[in-house]
Order: sequence, then C-alpha cells, then structure tokens
Amino acid sequence: MMTKKRIIIAVLIAVFLLPLWMWLVWVLTPKKKMIAVIVDKTEMPNGEQHTSFTWILNNQRFTKSKTHLYKNTNDYFGFFPLKNEKFRLKGLERFSTEMLEKLSDDADLVYFTDTYGVYKNDWYKKARAEGPGKIYGGMSEQDIQLLQMMKAKHKLIVSEFNTIGSPTSENIRGDFENLFGLKWSGWIGRYFSSLDTINNADLPKWIINNYKKSNDGKWPFHRAGIVFTNTDEKVIILQEGNELTTALPFIEVNNFAQKKYNVPAQTSYPYWFDVMQYDSLLNKPIAEFNLNLSTVGKQILKKNNLPARFPAILMHKNSDYQFYYFSGNFCDNPISFNSSYFKGIGFLSRLFYHSEDVNNRRIFFWNFYRPLMTEITSDYYRSLKN
Repeated sequence: MMTKKRIIIAVLIAVFLLPLWMWLVWVLTPKKKMIAVIVDKTEMPNGEQHTSFTWILNNQRFTKSKTHLYKNTNDYFGFFPLKNEKFRLKGLERFSTEMLEKLSDDADLVYFTDTYGVYKNDWYKKARAEGPGKIYGGMSEQDIQLLQMMKAKHKLIVSEFNTIGSPTSENIRGDFENLFGLKWSGWIGRYFSSLDTINNADLPKWIINNYKKSNDGKWPFHRAGIVFTNTDEKVIILQEGNELTTALPFIEVNNFAQKKYNVPAQTSYPYWFDVMQYDSLLNKPIAEFNLNLSTVGKQILKKNNLPARFPAILMHKNSDYQFYYFSGNFCDNPISFNSSYFKGIGFLSRLFYHSEDVNNRRIFFWNFYRPLMTEITSDYYRSLKN
C-alpha cells in the first residue's frame, strides 16, 4: 500500500508530466495547410480581437504554408500596433483587383473578426479630450471585392458583430447585405454586470452621455442590465428587476447545431451583440439570443421595433458557398494564446476560469466558441481534402 508521502509525490509527478505530454502530442500531430485570411481593423496593444480564432488554428495545427503555423501578432490584415503610439496599416485597401483575385485563389477561408477600427482618443493618450477622430476602420470596397470573389469560388466565409456597423458607409453596408441576404437593424447591445457609473469603468461614456441628452441629464441605474443603442444615438436601458427578470442574455442553440458543433443547448453571453434581420430563403438561424424580459421590458422592445429573440448565429442554407454570421463579438475573448500549444487542453479548461463567474468571457470561449470554431474549421478542411 502506498504511503501518503508517495501518493503526494505521484500526484506531483503526474501534474508536472501531463502538460509536457499534452505539448508533445500537439507537436507530433501532423500539420495541415489551410490558408485563412483574417481581417482585424481594431487590434490594440495586448488586444484580443482575433486571438480566439488564431488559437483555434494553432491548436489544430493548421498552417499558412506547408510548415509555418499561424502567429497571433502577424497573420492578419488590418491595424498593427507598434511601440510609442505608432502603428502600421496593412489592410486590404492597398490591394489592386488583380491582387485580390490572387488572394481569393490562394485562400481557403476568410474571417472578418472586427472592422470597427481605431480612434484617436483610444490610441493617443494626449488626444483623449479632442474627440474621437477615426484613424482607421470600417469595411472597404476592397473587403467587399474579396468577399464577392470568395463567395463565387465557394470558399468559407465567417463574419461577426459590427462587420457592417459603424463606421462602415451605408453603400458598403448595403453591398454586404445584398451579397449575403441579411440586414442590420441599426441596433447593437451589450450586457453589463453593473450599470453604476461609479463602480463600473467599462460603461462607455458615449452611451451615458447619449442617454442623458434625452433624459434630463439623469442616469438612474445601478443594477445589472442590457444597453441597446442605435444609429440615431437612441439609448434604451433594460435593468434587472425592472425590465429584465435576469439580466444576462442567453444563446439558445437548435438541435442540429448542438449535435453538429458539440455546443451546449444554452450558454450565457456577456458581451456586445447586434440585432440582425435575414432572408429566410438564403439563411437560417441555428442559434438565437433570448432575453429574460418582464412584461414592461417586452413592451419597451416592441415600442422600439426590437425583437425579444434574434439570431445569434446565421448559417447559409445551401451548398453553393459556406457562410456564417455571428451576431456577437465571439472572437474577442481574454484568453492566453500559449494554451493553444497543448493537445486536449479543453479537458483542463476549468483551470482557466471560475465557473461561478458568469460574466467571464473565458467561459464563453471554452464552452462555446472553441467547440464551434473547431468543428467549423475541421469540417471545412475535410471537405477541402475530399
């Protein structure tokens, strides 16, 4: 019989060797070439706007060439932060039609993770009082051209929250909507664990100011809630205990998607989302946002032509091309890219978050985004091989 001391030593050895074994299994897993075009126009120092997707690619050993794995800091098109408030712009805007045609030939898939962009008062510390002032952002004509080419060549296309929101022009937005059979309602929203302006530094000042303009300078909110705002700068506040029975929005997944993508039937979602409409002949919702509304909350949304349920994931119905639209900021999660170097790391995912903290976006990554995008990319790779 093992003594207590030997048991402790055995456990310590196992704990030490397990990560090493998981890393070795990852290293020995064959590389798989699949070229992904990632567009991120909002990347900031230590940012997270596209880390979740490159995590998926690296964890599955997908490569951009025969040998080179994806690097989180290099392998995308958009805004590249440098030291001392400097930056480089390496978006598709510098591409000619011929260059875009070549890129669409070479690429297997495209993922628009964020097109919102970067503004002066976010980037330059000394310019915070000078107003927003866009440095770079919004979907461009070259972006649309690439999407048209990728669609025509039956490639995989993924885009998500705010792809066609501000500051994208109405003309470009209309081109995207016509291309993929969906339409932005003009509304975006976000859950906040606290609407108290003193205790929650994450509350955007522009939302607070816009609400006060129409409400006699008042902001009478303190509990958790959901903020809606539209292109007319109108702000609607739904607060837990008043308009909401439970503040946290939930994503509810249909039976097909649960089985296909190995995602739970219901998961909480604590971040930004947009309200999309869609052509039911072209797309179908495989997951929907559900808000826990009181009678008063339902009346407020109805008055503003907002639905209580709306798409979280739209998928193109037919096989002529593959298209997904995520109505949430799914790819923006505070995760460590280093954890992608371990095979089977999902089994240890609970080490990376507290399960009681429903506001933690790491939970969303491990329980929902990781299995969803792992299945989408691996299934697509199999189709390429076949």
